[in-house]
Amino acid sequence: MRPGYSLGQAAQQVDDPIRELRVPPTISANFQGTVKEFQRSFQNLTTLLIVAVLLIYIVLGVLYQSLIHPITILSGLPSAVFGALLTLQIFGKQIDLYAFVGIIMLFGVVKKNAIMMIDFTIAAQREGDSPFNPIWRGCLLRFQPIMMTTVAALFGTLPIALGYGEGGDARQPLGLAVVGGLVVSQFLTLYITPVIYLYLERFQGWLGRRKERAGRAHQDAIASV
Repeated sequence: MRPGYSLGQAAQQVDDPIRELRVPPTISANFQGTVKEFQRSFQNLTTLLIVAVLLIYIVLGVLYQSLIHPITILSGLPSAVFGALLTLQIFGKQIDLYAFVGIIMLFGVVKKNAIMMIDFTIAAQREGDSPFNPIWRGCLLRFQPIMMTTVAALFGTLPIALGYGEGGDARQPLGLAVVGGLVVSQFLTLYITPVIYLYLERFQGWLGRRKERAGRAHQDAIASV
């Protein structure tokens, strides 16, 4: 390995000429050793990310007894992943094991910020208020704790993002993924989450009214018989 090159870059430089050769389907090329284990670990980590998101959805669904509200809470994850990948691209870092760990950590922080808003909103809405007023008050009242959590996470991972300390270069993708994801998601979550919540509340109300009309029609049909 030449200095400054990762295993992913080396494997890509081997794969590109193989594709250009247009070898017959009967001939295959496979990596062995360290690169093979590297690719296998990435496949396992991708599965782990999917399982983590599904597990979060199930837990939130049981907590709020709803299939809609977990989607609202998880709506901030794409912006966080986009921020993490964009930051890694800007600083010229590859997605390695540390970057995957940083993205998983990012999921927890971003999800918690959305939970603080949605939990307050659901509690206020159960008292008979409309969806708009609770989510508006939730954004205002929970802004300070959300900012405190985000700033604490940023300052905690900033030394890792700067590559400070012994072996800091290897851990730097973890810090960059967390810092970049938090900065981008912090600006977008406060705007995206309330909007998605309102739209999903309308959708849930439409499903409830449709189900109610279907039930009344079924009862009327039974009564007529």
